[in-house]
Amino acid sequence: MLGTGLLLYMLSKEIYVVNHETIAGASTLIVLIYAIRKFGPQVGAFADKLNEEKVAKAQEVKDTAINSLKQAIADENKEQWRVEGRNYLFDAKRSNVVMLLETNYRERLLHVYEEVKKRLDYQVNLQHVIFRREQEHMVNWVEKNVIQSLTAQQEKESIAKCIADLKVLSKATHASL
Repeated sequence: MLGTGLLLYMLSKEIYVVNHETIAGASTLIVLIYAIRKFGPQVGAFADKLNEEKVAKAQEVKDTAINSLKQAIADENKEQWRVEGRNYLFDAKRSNVVMLLETNYRERLLHVYEEVKKRLDYQVNLQHVIFRREQEHMVNWVEKNVIQSLTAQQEKESIAKCIADLKVLSKATHASL
């Protein structure tokens, strides 16, 4: 009703003048409506097909991007896991270094112990040698002084007594055989 009233108003006031262009426009409009009704579904299907191909390509690009981003996320998670494992690796290496240092320290302690023991054994042996030398010297000195203190008379008596003892022993040995 609004359209018809508006058309009649425009024609009566001569806002729009009907001429040969109006008929050409109306016939063009009729042909257009006929073409749209006749070929519209086929053209629409073709346009839909083109649109679907574009959407499919866009979806393929989107899926490819999503897959590459998922792979990047998985790689990043793997690298984070490796970084966490690297802390354990560094802890193990630190422990190995501490054990090596402890081993070296103990080896040096053993070496020091052995060297000190050698030196102490040397000192003990040296003291034993000095003690024996002093003892031998003392024994020699005592013997020398005893021999010097003996008189010729005591020596003769001692030799005579030894000879008598030997004779008694030889008689006892012959008697037992």
